Amino acid sequence: MATSPPCPTPQPAYPRTHPHWWQRPWVRYGALITLLALSGLVILALVREQTGTRGFLVGLGLAVLPVPLLVAAFRWLDRVDPGPWRNLLFCFSWGACAAALIAIVANSFATRWIATATADPASADTLGATVIAPVVEESAKAAAVLLVFLFRRRDFTGIVDGVVIAGVTATGFAFTENILYLGTAFGTDQLTGSGGIASVTAATFFVRVVMSPFAHPLFTVLTGIGFGAAALSAGRHRLRRALLPLSGLLLAMGVHALWNGSAAFGEWGFYAVYAAFMVPAFGLLTWLVIWTRQRELGTVRAELPAYVAAGWLTPAEPYALGSMRARRVARQHARRHGGKEAARAVAQYEAYATSLAFLRRRGRRGGAGADYGVREREMLDALWHRRDAARPALDHAARTTAPPVPRTAPPWGYPYGTYGPYGGAPPGPYQAPFPYPAHPPHQAPSPYTAPAPQVPYAHPYAPPDPYRP
Repeated sequence: MATSPPCPTPQPAYPRTHPHWWQRPWVRYGALITLLALSGLVILALVREQTGTRGFLVGLGLAVLPVPLLVAAFRWLDRVDPGPWRNLLFCFSWGACAAALIAIVANSFATRWIATATADPASADTLGATVIAPVVEESAKAAAVLLVFLFRRRDFTGIVDGVVIAGVTATGFAFTENILYLGTAFGTDQLTGSGGIASVTAATFFVRVVMSPFAHPLFTVLTGIGFGAAALSAGRHRLRRALLPLSGLLLAMGVHALWNGSAAFGEWGFYAVYAAFMVPAFGLLTWLVIWTRQRELGTVRAELPAYVAAGWLTPAEPYALGSMRARRVARQHARRHGGKEAARAVAQYEAYATSLAFLRRRGRRGGAGADYGVREREMLDALWHRRDAARPALDHAARTTAPPVPRTAPPWGYPYGTYGPYGGAPPGPYQAPFPYPAHPPHQAPSPYTAPAPQVPYAHPYAPPDPYRP
């Protein structure tokens, strides 16, 4: 196994200067936290004023039910290359506080202005729900996606990242909106004396929490797909990078308007739009995200063999890191034999290796940036420091999840031996043991015994050209 070469400390090209006080990270984080906290207090006061204290508590208790399920679903989609929790926390807080505050203030002002100008409150409410609300709400939620795209670019690498960031933002927005609607419905029931299944609260809960908890995430995910497609575009396609997010935002506004305007289609308009459009759209987007995740796993299997040839990874690791089942088996094996620290080291190893594969893919396509070599070196060092805990677990996972080979008698009539059709030789380090025999010569070689592919350069630390395919 090759040893890690010494890493020279990069020297700055220009003398380091101290940043201005507003450029310091703690100033930016402090300003952002203060903004979100103030927005949360204001939105809390507004919602409590409209629903009352009891209505607010009831709405809060009912609105929180779908939140863990939605966040867990988006986190599951992001398991290949999981982003940091701080991004998700920011997105949820932005959707629940800042975006909700912008939507309540802007929608109320626009609806009152239309009602005053037209002297028709009924048409003002309809116009506000179908035109004003989609534009304001989707723009407010898209602001969080834009901020992560601009200031956390390393964590925003593709469509799945856009879907997760947009979906968590919309989940926070729907959480606050559900508190308002459910609290108002509870107040109505208190005035009319209704209760049970026939109450307005039960009907609102069924429509907003049971039938359509994915409505707001579905709208904003379209914006996230636009930003994710822009992240995959090369740096020279500036027009495409600008038009893709805008197209996703406009599509999200259109779908949102169709959903809000479904009540205008008659008594059964809501159910017709739900069955004919929302459910198929949700299924299509779910399939797209899962298909994209499988492509990401394929990228891991295709890019990491370059580091196998250089000695940084073992031959079994690209297969194990490109399979979610093998990753899970590796973490379980590490936890069983090394405890929580070993399992955490394996999980970090998997995350760094996946990020390394994505970085290499962007580098071959010309979109990795000028710091490609530095970032690659950082990830390789992180892998090397965790290799003692990760490699045995990944090797075990690769052998455990190896696809079985059908036990068919060879055409030349040799009998089976102890470990396969070729006699009693024990299996190699990356071959499946009995009862899975080795591949006969006429079949495709196993991914564990196949020779490492040739790469343009022998060492990833000193490539002649980092963008060379």
